[in-house]
Amino acid sequence: MRSIKRRDFLRLSAGTTAAMLLSQCARSQPISSTPVSGPIQFQTYKSEGGLLSLDLEAKAQSVQLGDRTANLLAYNGTVPGPLLEAKPGDKVQIRFTNQLDQPTNIHHHGLHIPPTGSGDNVFLEISPGKSHTYEYQIPDTHPAGTFWYHPHKHGLVAEQLFGGLAGLFIVRGELDEIPEVKAAKEEFLVLKDFALDSNGNISDTGHMAAMTGRAGGLLTASGQVNPAMTISKGGLLRLRLLNASPSRFFRLSLEDHPLHLIATDGGAISSPAELSEVVLAPGERAEVLVQGSQKPGEYRLLNQPFNPAQGGMMGGMMGGNQSSGRSETVATLTYEGSTEEIPLPTQLIAIEPLPEPQTTRQFTLNHGMGGGGMMMGGGMVFMINDKAYDPSRIDTQVMLNTVEDWEITNTGSMAHPFHVHTNKFQIISQNGQPVPYPAWKDVVSVSPGETVCIRMAFRDYTGKTVYHCHVLDHEDRGMMGTLEIQQA
Repeated sequence: MRSIKRRDFLRLSAGTTAAMLLSQCARSQPISSTPVSGPIQFQTYKSEGGLLSLDLEAKAQSVQLGDRTANLLAYNGTVPGPLLEAKPGDKVQIRFTNQLDQPTNIHHHGLHIPPTGSGDNVFLEISPGKSHTYEYQIPDTHPAGTFWYHPHKHGLVAEQLFGGLAGLFIVRGELDEIPEVKAAKEEFLVLKDFALDSNGNISDTGHMAAMTGRAGGLLTASGQVNPAMTISKGGLLRLRLLNASPSRFFRLSLEDHPLHLIATDGGAISSPAELSEVVLAPGERAEVLVQGSQKPGEYRLLNQPFNPAQGGMMGGMMGGNQSSGRSETVATLTYEGSTEEIPLPTQLIAIEPLPEPQTTRQFTLNHGMGGGGMMMGGGMVFMINDKAYDPSRIDTQVMLNTVEDWEITNTGSMAHPFHVHTNKFQIISQNGQPVPYPAWKDVVSVSPGETVCIRMAFRDYTGKTVYHCHVLDHEDRGMMGTLEIQQA
């Protein structure tokens, strides 16, 4: 068992000095707590006979968030949307209908599937009242992992995700068959914040928040406020964590329990890493094991105050508890019964080191003022290599079956979680320093003044896809580029 120092994991996961500054005082902060609600429940669709087939509808809907009725955007009437489960080699058919009053589409975040046609095609526009069938096959070699789906219609992504449109997509595989992991109880936590007015409608967070990244004061876990979770004395709990917020960062710890990391965005790591806390940028996922090794009682999963998406403007414009300096209770874990002690696994899935790159590219993330300036309604424009997104332009061309290093430098004043579609990557270094352990990722946060080097192999699929900032207001305001993968 390897123990990763807190500062090392923060550098690997969120990559920000803000976390290090906060880490010294977070434990002394008062805690915002709410009554424990019921257990987490999902509408679930699982593949049968090699086929995952379902109807999915996006629609404005009244849903219950804690003790509040909220008028949100929902998939199949629930927030989060249905939990989808498939296996490597399965065929997927999602018959999607758009009942919103805006165009939309679906991004299958983290899945290694075709970026064209009826696969993970973010260039599709599904008009109000129209339908589209997403149909693709999950590769036989696809890793097990925690993936998700959400809208990706450029210009509307942050608004629609903030409204509630998000759901988990689980691929079952080799990691799930490791005996200790298989024996663990499993919980899925979709972390999401909301801003509601007195009538339960989605609040307008304002012009400035739409530039720095909108956030709300109502924090939910899988559609509930402080849901209940249980663990057996001697047992293991497997927490699958997804940050499905458009801009909020999460910094999570469990009272009196270390978190044993077993998987990141792209699947398992090689062996568990013991952590005191986990930082998740928007779009990031992590899987951790918790040991039932404490005395019976209630233990809170806490979110410490932390949001580097604000850069130098941290806290002032986020609204709600984001700027209050309080730790928040995300969920509450209670001991229930006992079992024969289940040990932690010692080995997980080996991480294949990628070969040396054929090409190294540089990407610079920054922002500036749009036409007319802020007072004229132009607002900020977010750019990659000094260019705002243009759908008619190919920004980066790569060749199939090649490996590249991308050096991503943030010269602005806000953190930018950098996400690449279709192919996952490995983080090689942050500010020239190696990362504490290898992992497969599809999101890496780049702090102001920081350079992150990622290594990526372009495998299996050709066609156009995108890379962008996963603070989704930044993406909608231009921080995205088109990537074309060409046949060699």
